[in-house]
Amino acid sequence: MFDHAGPVRRKRCRRFDDWCVESRRSSQARQRSSRRKRGDIRLPGSEAGPVGIVSLTTTTVTNQNVFQSGASVARHLRPHGDDSLEDDQIQPNGVDLTVDAVFEPVEPGRLDTDGKRVGERRRIEPDGDSEGELLYWLEPGGYVVRYGEVIAVPEGHVGFVLPRSTLLRNGCTLETAVWDAGYEGRGEGLLQVHHPIEIRPGARIGQFLLSSADHEGTYTGAYDGEHTGGDDAPTDGE
Repeated sequence: MFDHAGPVRRKRCRRFDDWCVESRRSSQARQRSSRRKRGDIRLPGSEAGPVGIVSLTTTTVTNQNVFQSGASVARHLRPHGDDSLEDDQIQPNGVDLTVDAVFEPVEPGRLDTDGKRVGERRRIEPDGDSEGELLYWLEPGGYVVRYGEVIAVPEGHVGFVLPRSTLLRNGCTLETAVWDAGYEGRGEGLLQVHHPIEIRPGARIGQFLLSSADHEGTYTGAYDGEHTGGDDAPTDGE
């Protein structure tokens, strides 16, 4: 006897199967969304349980203090020849560095496989403006800026300098290398002037940041202790 209900029953089964598949997909999507909100991710071959779920919560909490606050950074800086930083130099996440001197390279330097040499530089003197105030009048080009603050990078940390935002908005920027743990001195940076700018001596030009970091040994290079005494001559680096 032919079962007329067969095709209908099979259609209902297919609809039920489709509903089951769609339900599973929705459930999985909700689970993924929940894990993202908790900060969990799924990694293949993880050792954090049979399902391979690793929580980022611990990592996030651990790394919350990677960069130090401005007040913490300020404990490792002091103005050259002065007692304390100005209050407006201490920012929420770093300390502003000021311009002490500006130099213009006048002869080639050299980087070798077993040494280095900083080329001769001419110190630029500030000129008076219409009100008699001194200003550096800088045309487009590359200049070396010496900062006015002595910095001591503590062990377990690494330092960075970022340009002040107003400097960038005026078509200029500031480049510096990594400041290794153990370095102490008044460092220098590369001031790249892409559009003419006026800078007053002592103006805030960049911001020094400190981040916690692992390291083996501390800095003992040629620039350690530079410009901390009475001699303001550029460091040769040999």
